[in-house]
Amino acid sequence: MESKRSTVRDLRRHNRSALLSKLFLDGPLSRHELSGPTGLSAATVSNVIGGLIDEGLVVEAGMVDSDGGRPRVLLRVNPAYGHVVGVDVGETGIKVELFDLTMTRLATADHPLPGPRPEPDAVADRIVAGLAEVLKSAGVDASDVLGMGIGVPGTVEQGSPVLVHAPTLGWDSVALGKMLASEGVTIPVFFENGAKTLGQAEMWFGAGRGARYAVITLVGSGIGAAITDGQIYRGVTSSAGEWGHTTVVYGGRACRCGSRGCLEAYAGAEAILERYRQARRGRRDQQGDEQSRLAALLAAAPRSAVAEQVLAETAEYLGAGIANLINLFNPERIVLGGWAGLALGEQLLPAIRKAAEAHALAHPYGQTTIELCELGQDAVAVGAATLPIGEPAYWRPPPLGPVWLLRRAIAEPRSRLAAPRKSPHSAAMKAFPRHHQPTPESRLSSHRNNQTGPSSTLLGCFGVSSRSFFCCYSGQCVA
Repeated sequence: MESKRSTVRDLRRHNRSALLSKLFLDGPLSRHELSGPTGLSAATVSNVIGGLIDEGLVVEAGMVDSDGGRPRVLLRVNPAYGHVVGVDVGETGIKVELFDLTMTRLATADHPLPGPRPEPDAVADRIVAGLAEVLKSAGVDASDVLGMGIGVPGTVEQGSPVLVHAPTLGWDSVALGKMLASEGVTIPVFFENGAKTLGQAEMWFGAGRGARYAVITLVGSGIGAAITDGQIYRGVTSSAGEWGHTTVVYGGRACRCGSRGCLEAYAGAEAILERYRQARRGRRDQQGDEQSRLAALLAAAPRSAVAEQVLAETAEYLGAGIANLINLFNPERIVLGGWAGLALGEQLLPAIRKAAEAHALAHPYGQTTIELCELGQDAVAVGAATLPIGEPAYWRPPPLGPVWLLRRAIAEPRSRLAAPRKSPHSAAMKAFPRHHQPTPESRLSSHRNNQTGPSSTLLGCFGVSSRSFFCCYSGQCVA
């Protein structure tokens, strides 16, 4: 009997996971539109959706005409069910963003860092300040936040406590989560490498949608990548994807990591600006932060032979680095992201593609597309915000990923756990427009019928307690 009860419970979790995943990534959808892609019968969809509506996880979002019958009711994830926070710890500043559960951005706070190698407590202070700002700006109580994800440079060692190793910042085994807790942060906190959170955002909502074999790159002051073949590749200690520390010039320029000839030492923003300074025989370029100085370099290229040469070399280095990714991983898509990657790509993408073609094997290069990131400079924070509502240990391109609330919403009906929390936005959910029209601000949750991908779905996770649905996050949560 115990085996039979377990099987029924597993089936219920699977059905809830399949429907919530589809609504989260592609909603709003009708019950009819949910049945085909999930492989569930109309009766099962109706029963499960009815329960999710009763629990407040799913709400009606208007109606759409059907082919000759009654108008169909559209369904979507309830944005007011809870909120998530995403934090991008960059090398020049901190970005904190608040989202509802349709990943609509509600508030943003930016705090510059005091220098290129900030102390961990300075970073913690700015995260805490940014969190307070976005909650106040949106009128959201901390108790309504399901969790906060933080994307950091360097390697994240999962465990208790979670440790951040970021040699470019001068950090070694920094327990940033403990520091946040000591400053009064009580919401669950999750950590991941910033390149991987950017990758997760682009795979779910951006340029990676529809691809299974992809590499999402981040080019900023430093360089990194997220590699997926249906599941993100992490390696033994989660340090996989340090693309910036692959060698492109044997015995070449000194890198911040302590080695020589790394891609980052040639194509990271800091290195590009240093090469430009040296090419100008030591004369400094304009004052300002790295972003403004790189923008000035790009603007100078049409009238400066020196600037043009530095950028041409940068395109060659990035192209050679991308060719290495193509030869090693045979991806169907490579996405160039990060603030510097976007700035360079808008001007140099044809040259980068040409260099990649020159250095890559012909056949795998012909199977690959090289594209720009779609989510802009917010991508790291967006991906970080998905950490509390997805399971990185099983992260996969949509619709494979166990998309959100697997620890509680998918695994067990809310009525069996706790009473629904009241949201200050609940009154706003009583009315929806007749037709859903995505706007630029809500594009993260837009319905993209033209995207295709594997049709499997994930099972929900096990071991859910009534105290917290974050309890079985494989050590990712530090709360």
